[in-house]
Order: sequence, then structure tokens, then C-alpha cells
Amino acid sequence: MKKYVLMLSLLISAASATAAECPELLKHMKRKLNSQETVNMCEAYKGKTILFVNTASKCGFTPQFEGLEKLYSEYKDDGFVVLGFPSNDFNQEHGDESKTAEVCELTYGVQFPMFEPLSVKGDNADPLYAKLAEKAGTAPKWNFYKYLVDKHGEVVESYGSFTKPDDKAFVNDIKTALAMD
Repeated sequence: MKKYVLMLSLLISAASATAAECPELLKHMKRKLNSQETVNMCEAYKGKTILFVNTASKCGFTPQFEGLEKLYSEYKDDGFVVLGFPSNDFNQEHGDESKTAEVCELTYGVQFPMFEPLSVKGDNADPLYAKLAEKAGTAPKWNFYKYLVDKHGEVVESYGSFTKPDDKAFVNDIKTALAMD
């Protein structure tokens, strides 16, 4: 009986330690775009440098998908991931997820993870984006607003829509975040 109690106690401690290690920002389950599959953000992205981007497939900034994919492709083996979240908060996203997925995958060759459409600003902001805005001190002002998050789940910086994925200062920020312990 003592062995059982000790083993149970160890399991509970291990589970608590694992849960405590997950940054607050990643304590979310999100559904993949145009799919029923959900992703535990903590399990999938804990310890990675993450770029969160609210996207829209009918926006003047939509061609940024190409540059974001290039960044992802170039740095993914170093622990970097781009996470895209379509949003219609600025009235430039399809109402049909399959059309959004088509723009991402077929038009721009997006391979980085794309998730279910969600609200990114105001009272209706998804809890993930509400937390990003709180930590950064600013909510997205338009589509393709970017939040760079370090390996510990802390917001390093946020970038407006006009910051292109190949902007030298932006890329240097990503490299610096990747190099941090």
C-alpha cells in the first residue's frame, strides 16, 4: 500500500511539474484550419520561438504568406515556428474555411501551422489573442499583425502589418530570440 501511495504521489508531482512548465500563453487547445484535429499548444510548441500572426486571405498584406513561409522554412530546424490564425475582424477573410485553406496552401504554399478562424481584438478576442495583447501592451490593429514569443512563452516584440517578413530588423529579432536560452 505504501508503494502505491508513493507511486501515486510521484505521478501527481510529475504531472504538476509538467503543467507548471507550460507557459501561460500556450495553455490552449486550437483546431487546425479546415480540420477537426485539435492541437495542444503546449505539447506542440513549448520550448519553441513562435511567431503568432493573424491572417486574412483577402487583404493587401496577404502576399506576406510567401515571406512567412520562407521564414518558417529557413528557421524551423532551429526551433522556430510560425502560427497563423485567420481572422475576419477587419472584414477580409472568407467565411468558408476551405477557401481560406485554399488561399494558404495552393496560392502561397503555406506549410506552417494554420488554425481555426478567431477574433483577435476587442471584447470578443479569443483568450490566446487577449493574452498576447495583454503581454505586448497592444492588440492587432490590422491583418498580419505579428507577435514574436521566446522559448519561455514571453512576448519579445509585436510588429505591425507593414513589417514584412524579410525586414532585416525583424529577422534579426527572430535570430536573437532563437539564440536565447
